[in-house]
Amino acid sequence: MKLSARNTIPGTVTKVAKGATTAHVAIEIGNGVVVTASITNEAVDELGLKVGEKAYAVVKASDVMVAVD
Repeated sequence: MKLSARNTIPGTVTKVAKGATTAHVAIEIGNGVVVTASITNEAVDELGLKVGEKAYAVVKASDVMVAVD
């Protein structure tokens, strides 16, 4: 696999929760740290994502926003 994104983090799928059109996929990347992605249900099916399988969290963003009250 080759990607232009520089932030490719290996992990294990811990949750796949499909909604009407979008799924939330949780990937544990180590030490109990979990990254959650929102992807289409179609992408879940095409990738064959299942709990316990290895996957990569790939992060490519131009902005990261943080807010508090």
